[in-house]
This record gives sequence, C-alpha cells and structure tokens, in this order.
Amino acid sequence: MNQISRRRFHSLLAAGAATAAVATGPRAARAMAANETFGVCIVGVNGRGGNHIDSFLRDKRTEIRALVDIDTNVANKRADVVEQKQGRRPQVFTDMRKAFELDEIDIVSTATPNHWHALCGVWAMQAGKDVYIEKPISHNVAEGRILVETAKKHNRMCQTGTQSRSSGALIPAMKFLADGGIGDVKFARGLCYKRRASIGALGNYPIPSHVDFNLWSGPATFTEPKRTRPNFHYDWHWQRHYGNGDLGNQGPHQTDIARWGLGLMKHPQSIISYGGRLGYQAERKDPSYVDAGDTANTCVTVYDYGDKCIVFETRGLSVDNSADEEINKLFGSTRGRKTGVIFYGSDGYLVQETYHKCVVFDKDFNKVREFNGGTPHYTNFIDACVSRNSEELNADALEGHLSASMSHLGNISYYLGENNHVSEKELSEALSKVKSLDDNQATLDRTLKHLRDNGVDLQKYPVSLGPQLQFDNDSEQFVDNAEANRWLTREYRSGFELPSKANV
Repeated sequence: MNQISRRRFHSLLAAGAATAAVATGPRAARAMAANETFGVCIVGVNGRGGNHIDSFLRDKRTEIRALVDIDTNVANKRADVVEQKQGRRPQVFTDMRKAFELDEIDIVSTATPNHWHALCGVWAMQAGKDVYIEKPISHNVAEGRILVETAKKHNRMCQTGTQSRSSGALIPAMKFLADGGIGDVKFARGLCYKRRASIGALGNYPIPSHVDFNLWSGPATFTEPKRTRPNFHYDWHWQRHYGNGDLGNQGPHQTDIARWGLGLMKHPQSIISYGGRLGYQAERKDPSYVDAGDTANTCVTVYDYGDKCIVFETRGLSVDNSADEEINKLFGSTRGRKTGVIFYGSDGYLVQETYHKCVVFDKDFNKVREFNGGTPHYTNFIDACVSRNSEELNADALEGHLSASMSHLGNISYYLGENNHVSEKELSEALSKVKSLDDNQATLDRTLKHLRDNGVDLQKYPVSLGPQLQFDNDSEQFVDNAEANRWLTREYRSGFELPSKANV
C-alpha cells in the first residue's frame, strides 16, 4: 500500500467488480472502440453552455447530437452554430428527459442553473450516460452526496467543471506544495474580488414568452411573483432559490484549489460567515433601494479543519484602489479583480493568480518561480469515458461534492444569521473567539474598510453575523442544529424529486 494510494486501490477493486458484473441499461459501461464516436447532449446552452459546445466540437471523439434548453430561441441559435461547424444539426429539446431516451447519446454535459445540476446528472446517469456537470455540482449538500452514490451505483463517469484540476499550471504547483516547496502549509485564503453590480430592483417582471418556466423551475418550487429580477438569464445566481451567490458561483473554483493544496478530502468541522448584501443603496443614491438578489455580495467565511484552515472572501463592490497591502503585493496590483488562492507556507507563499498561472514568492515577497499551462478538462473527461476508469477523472463527483459543500455550508451560516445585524465591536468580539489560522481581526478590518471605501454606512447598514456551526463528516449533518440541517436539502416539486440514496 506504500506505492498506491488507498483511494486508487479501492477504485481498482471497484473497477474490477464492475467489469465482472453483468452490465445493464441502455448503454452499458464498457470501453469504447478506437473508431467509435461519443454522442453528446448538452443541457443548458446559454452562457456557459457555449463553452461546452466549443469544447466538444474540438474533440474528434465526440459529436453533438442533441441540445436542450427551455429557451427555444437560444437552443435553435446554438443548433445553427453546431450544424455549421460539425456538418450535422443536433436535435433540439426543451425537456431533457426526452433527449436522455436516445440510444445515440452517450454523454450528457450540463450548464443549467445550479438548482438543476444534481437532478440532471442523476437522471442522465440512471439513463446510462456519463456526465459533465458545471460547478457547483449541487444546489445543496444532500444533492452532492446523491450524485456521488449515483455515479458509484451505475458505474458512470461524473466530472465536475472545476477546470483547474486539469490545469498545466495547477497540477505541478500542487505537487510543488505537497513536496514542501514553501515549507509547512496549513492555511489558504480564497478570493473572489469581482465587481458585481446590482441586478435591479425587486419586482414582478414577465417571463419571456419563449421560455418554458415550468421546466426552467424544475426541482424548485414556483415563486410568486414568478420572476423577481429584470434579467431572466444569469441573474438567478444571486437568488438563493436557484443559485448560491458568488460563494457558490466563483467559490467552488477557489475552495477546490485550496482543499487540493492542503490535502483535504473531508468537510470542515466548523463554519462561520459574516457579511451582507451591501452598498447598492449608495450606488443608486437611494436609501430605500432593494436589490432583487438575496445572496451576500460581501462575505467572509472561516472553515476550520482542525489542524488546517481555509478562509474565503467575497467582494462584489468596487475592488479598485484596495488597501489590502499583503494581497496587493502577491497579486501585483491595487486595482481590478482578484480571483485566486493564496497558500501561506512557513517558507513563503504560492499564489494561484489565474487558472493558467501560479506564482511562488519567498517570505520577502520576491518572486522565485512560476507555473504556467492550459486546462484540457474536457479531454480528461472524455479519456475516462473511453477507458471506463473513474480514477482517471481529475474532478470526480466526490471532489465536486466536497468543494460545492463548502459553499453551501458557508451560505447556511450566513442565511441563518442574515438578520443578526451587529456592531463592529460585537463582530470583533465574536471573531476573537473563533478558532482560525488566519488573523481574524486583520481580515475583518480589511473587509470593513472595503465597505466604507464603497460608501457603505455601517451604522445604517450593519454587517450580519452567522452562527458558528459544527459539522459532522460521517453523517453530513450539523451537530445539534435542526434549523441548519433543514438547509442541507430543499423542498422539491412533484415530478422533480431527488431520489434517496437507496433509490438512485
């Protein structure tokens, strides 16, 4: 066992058992012939779905044979593009279940809104398809576990869209960390300093006539009024009924890298968040302004793993002219967005600046090394679909579940405390009692200065403090907190229920 990881060992045993078993389903698990082509169905082709289309068109082992979208205008425009590039027009569907019935479909790739990710993946794997699921792999913690169990039961390849796992920069950089390149590393900071303007005032807006709102809602209960944001597409990210805010949008990339670099294959044991949806009143010069989003645009979450720690910071207001001295040195700028991870070692720092670049600094902030390279993430997925060896996946369902759950756990603390508005003194006192490898007070000071620099009146619009939650890894439940446990799943509409572990 000293020359093969325990996870690899058990994966090989599982692969052997699956090969020996009698395969069932419309497309039984098997290795593909060298001259065979995978038929691909892409679900949710607006926005990020365009990247899925381009990536599968570039791989000669795949052919796009179906597109699914609840917006028929978007679907047909994308079908025109695919036909022009590959010479065959894919079938167009509004209901993914119809596409999953096709024997000619081997792979389902989904870029739907977050609330659809898990059920789409479950249905596809139950229909005998391999799946590529955008991050976050789930809308809540329970969904992630169901995806893990479904992939295992049906012997399907399930890749999460955290592309850094296949990055030519990140892979050697993470090995460099593991080999002691910056000494002992127990703490990482993830950053989402990315400007997010208001999505518009809360209100009742008409559903676009070419959108099937029943299928768009899917697992989510209908909202009244049915649409509460001016921009139907994309801005669902900032409404918790469908999305997970930037903690769940950008966060799974950076928290995934942080877990990877710290060697963490488990959930945190405690979580606490503070922040709010702040600053839009100042931007609009209207103190009564209510933004249609209900996720935090400014948030700090502390994840305690016992001997290791991760802090994730979200800033959606202007990040220009930042006063964050150490972070500015490591990213080489006081202006513009900073989305990345900083690893703090006893001998220096390693900074993930982009998905294609990592930089190493010594303790005096001198640059000493760089790692660069691209991200063939879809190629890695298709390689595993060919070999039928899930161990080849760089971001399997379990990795996706653990990283997405970090976002969900952080959001749960925030949601439970969003009405707990506290003064700066109360916040400082509370954080002084929170176990962390970060300087909690220094991070708080930087965060509050950022808000003031953006015109936020902290007396009138104070920060919210969530409870510190204890989480049990084995049961995937909060400890002695029924209210928090209710957020681990959701109410599902009839016909769109998530199956139990026993029924996947």
